[in-house]
Amino acid sequence: MIQVKRAYDPISARDGRRFLVDRLWPRGLSRSKLKLTGWVKEAAPSEALRKWFAHDPDKWPQFQKKYRQELKANRQALLPLVQASKKGTLTLLFAAKDPVHNNAQVLKIYLQGRR
Repeated sequence: MIQVKRAYDPISARDGRRFLVDRLWPRGLSRSKLKLTGWVKEAAPSEALRKWFAHDPDKWPQFQKKYRQELKANRQALLPLVQASKKGTLTLLFAAKDPVHNNAQVLKIYLQGRR
């Protein structure tokens, strides 16, 4: 199972393997507090795409398409996530305030299609 969760949400025993999938570290959180399995910033949108999107819901359809293209071109970076998803629950952590319009949601769907 792959799930998506805000990095600021409480840790749960049901989280399984926890990977941060943002390019930038979440503000105000220490590494010890997140209890990560890993940080796969290479799986996050490029700096240019992140800045262009700027969490604007109106750009969401275009963002999804562009981000999937980046993911297809960078499959090697996704290997830790693919491997973790085969071993049990995988939680993709993101820092954005919007729980619907963020890269982790797109990444989850992409990874589910690769299993």
